[in-house]
Amino acid sequence: MSNIQIPRGTQDILPGVVEKWQFIEKKAKEICGKFQYKEIRTPIFEQTELFQRSVGDTTDIVQKEMYTFEDRGGRSLTLRPEGTAAVVRSYAENKMYGQAVQPVKLYYFGPMFRYERPQAGRYRQFVQFGIEAIGSDDPSIDAEVISLAMELYRELGLKKLRLVINSLGDSSSRKAHRDALIAHFKPSIGEFCGDCQQRLETNPLRILDCKKDRDHELMKTAPSILDYLNDESRSYFEKVKKHLTDMQIDFVVDPTLVRGLDYYNHTAFEIMSEAEGFGAITTLCGGGRYNGLVQDVGGPDQPGIGFALSIERLLSALDAEGVELPHEEAVDCYIIALGDEAMDYSMPLLQQLRREGFSAEKDYMGRKMKAQFKAAERLHAQHVLIIGEDELEKGLAVIKDLQTGEQKDVPLENIVSFLKREG
Repeated sequence: MSNIQIPRGTQDILPGVVEKWQFIEKKAKEICGKFQYKEIRTPIFEQTELFQRSVGDTTDIVQKEMYTFEDRGGRSLTLRPEGTAAVVRSYAENKMYGQAVQPVKLYYFGPMFRYERPQAGRYRQFVQFGIEAIGSDDPSIDAEVISLAMELYRELGLKKLRLVINSLGDSSSRKAHRDALIAHFKPSIGEFCGDCQQRLETNPLRILDCKKDRDHELMKTAPSILDYLNDESRSYFEKVKKHLTDMQIDFVVDPTLVRGLDYYNHTAFEIMSEAEGFGAITTLCGGGRYNGLVQDVGGPDQPGIGFALSIERLLSALDAEGVELPHEEAVDCYIIALGDEAMDYSMPLLQQLRREGFSAEKDYMGRKMKAQFKAAERLHAQHVLIIGEDELEKGLAVIKDLQTGEQKDVPLENIVSFLKREG
């Protein structure tokens, strides 16, 4: 029988690495607390229709990348390929628009699933952190959402970042731009890939996001959305840019930035890594405004904006910049028990130490004293507590500080108070 291996495009996150994930999660939660975003947890799978209606039938995600299956009742379900649609569905279904505190500010962590070719930093199961602010169409909330992402990267130690922003405009601006794109590409659409030919009439904006034809000459001369913004959309974008400038957040305007999902309008943005050796795909984070999405999934007409970032790509960027994340491995106290009676005594002592708030460990392998000392050193133990038959007869334990080498005889009943004093 062959060995069963991990599915392609997935990964095991092992001890020694998972601590980095935990540190990032903790830091993200701390920052969300400062910005008053609250955690939301949604199902890993949803009705397929949710993603068809929100992400868009013409997107690569819906057409090529979703993990879709029928349950035993014949219902079509899909493992979530992104987080926003599920959060917005929950917002509408749970009538969060009626809450006293508005806008509703939410964040999430969780695995997402897309069937695509695995490559460096890109998996079929990947973990996203994202935020959504729903209920306000104030340009300042756009700036806040962007600033939260930048603040997380800054606090984690990333410096080589590039923020790119664009405006996709309101519905009338996008319609004018859509007509211009069709007129631009239609005469030569036969030179483009099959996907682009299909998108010409259904969603020509997606052509600009094509990976296969991105070097085509017509891409460079395609009409810019910025030339088709009406006064209201242009004014909105100017206010977003002013807020970012006032907050001393550097950005570059890129009129070709469209994002890969249909629900975006007005502000769209991406944060890229400019670290040397990071790789060809430089995007770390993407997001934007999605006015109309709440209504598309059955709720009232409420505006919203958010972003999502991949933890895997964040870790790759940290590696590329040589940033080491701190994580505590040290054990406060390692018990070395010698002899059956001492080993029996060590179990309730271990329990007591842990209940008193200490990180404590003991030997479970029946090793000799020298090997137990080595185990304590591997765990970066601060103190080693030695108990043998002689110590039990005297009612003492030998406690050694592995940092200083100093050791003392401590009465068994005073072990906890001694360790608390030693810190």
